[in-house]
Amino acid sequence: MRIGLASYKCKNKDVSFNLMQIEKAMRKGQSKVDLICFGETFLQGFDSLCWDYKIDKDVAVEMESPTMRQLAELTVIYDIALMTGYIEKEQNSLYSSCIVIENGKTMYNYRRISKGWKEFRKADDHYKEGSIVNEFEFRNTKIMTALCGDMWDFPEKFKTDHLLIWPVYVNYSAEEWEQKELKEYAKQAALAAEHVLMINPINDRSQCHGGSFHFYKGQIITRLPFDQEKILIVDTDKDIDEII
Repeated sequence: MRIGLASYKCKNKDVSFNLMQIEKAMRKGQSKVDLICFGETFLQGFDSLCWDYKIDKDVAVEMESPTMRQLAELTVIYDIALMTGYIEKEQNSLYSSCIVIENGKTMYNYRRISKGWKEFRKADDHYKEGSIVNEFEFRNTKIMTALCGDMWDFPEKFKTDHLLIWPVYVNYSAEEWEQKELKEYAKQAALAAEHVLMINPINDRSQCHGGSFHFYKGQIITRLPFDQEKILIVDTDKDIDEII
């Protein structure tokens, strides 16, 4: 199985642009990957919420919304399964979630269990965390998913003998990444799984430099350069990585 980790630029509060970015990456990965993955809240951009529910409820999207149907259509058009982070609305609750769609159908939807995605001193009870952690199966491979701070607050809940995919939104400076944080993230990843794939989006306004990374036993095997729209492809069957 070939998994693409797309470190692409997203814009806050610009779903139309971010949808175009997702399609651009899927077009580039067509016939090259089976599953393409994007970072946390890529669909709306991480800094799209103002913590006023009357406004934020219109930023979030429901699973049965036209926006999600558009994503589902892309998986059919390009014959690629999709994983992306997004701000989810269910009834009167908002979550930082991650959805997996294959062949037009939702395979899996995970809700972040750690509260660091929100400004919890401002956010009211509409802004919630999930409570369920489990694996999903894709092409006969079991996959665990964690979102960003989940792996720092509850690494024991994501421990697996299988693959872990870790979409994040992290805006350290490039210098901080290189001098310290990359090693720390690799070490943290090893608490849960041997093979961990981490995806970070690019966002100029928040100084999020992006990058995707393949960690193995706490070491960096392959990585994308910062601030460049590229896809890291990890072949789980052949233990071969490439960049496109």
